[in-house]
Amino acid sequence: MSTTGTTLVIGATGTTGSRTAAQLSAAGHHLRAASRRGTPVPGAEPVRFDWYDPATHGAALAGADRLYLVPPVGDLDPAAVMLPFLRQARAAGVRRAVLLSSSAIPEGGPAVGAVHRELPGLFEEWAVLRPSWFMQNFLGGHVHAESIREHGTLLSATGNGRVGFVDADDIAAVAVRALTDERAPGTDLILTGPEALGYDDIAAILTEVSGRPVVHRSLTHDELHAHLAKELPTEFAALLADLDRAIADGAEDRTTDTVRRLTGRPPHDFRSVAEREGTSGR
Repeated sequence: MSTTGTTLVIGATGTTGSRTAAQLSAAGHHLRAASRRGTPVPGAEPVRFDWYDPATHGAALAGADRLYLVPPVGDLDPAAVMLPFLRQARAAGVRRAVLLSSSAIPEGGPAVGAVHRELPGLFEEWAVLRPSWFMQNFLGGHVHAESIREHGTLLSATGNGRVGFVDADDIAAVAVRALTDERAPGTDLILTGPEALGYDDIAAILTEVSGRPVVHRSLTHDELHAHLAKELPTEFAALLADLDRAIADGAEDRTTDTVRRLTGRPPHDFRSVAEREGTSGR
């Protein structure tokens, strides 16, 4: 597949979309950066795009042959809006689609798992990225990061469970390869960092890097659900609490070689990412 076409990056101002757009632009690829406000992104053609406004879909797709797909945030049934769009994209000439999913959601599973199941039947070339939990959850605008900054506490129901936390820059690097290599991987790719860490480990590293004490406070599943439901829809809060319980049961205690295999370099470790993001002001 030629890399001289146009890539439509949906969610181009988000955690992985912004990094994917930046890396595509730096490599000289032509791209269209889609966001709800059509926010300018360096090196990209900005375009307004809203999953829930089909009137924005046609202009965003015009001339695109590849897609990077970030599902609508917090939607427990994203297939309802994503699948009609993907059928429109196929009809408009899109040949390759790379979908951002999650290591916690298998093909055919809940939420974006239903989109994952349909993707191979929609496009000649495809890949599904299934990253573990983002390292940036502790460093950006996520509820964990806010709690760390404001209170010095990290709240979870993960117990002693460990996670192969992954750097969003590494996710973007894999996304770029999946979008631009001669052949798409044609599979789902589980992405992790180089080591599995518990939330106590995360708190200890953040304490050392920031010089401010950070403590992991372990909650029960019900306590976490009640806490999250203060800020989020109750069903979404329940889903997040359930994912923490799965971590406590060992569901995310793994590492993979996917980042190294697709990018040719090892994935970044949490300490180096915390130091980098603290220095950059992200």
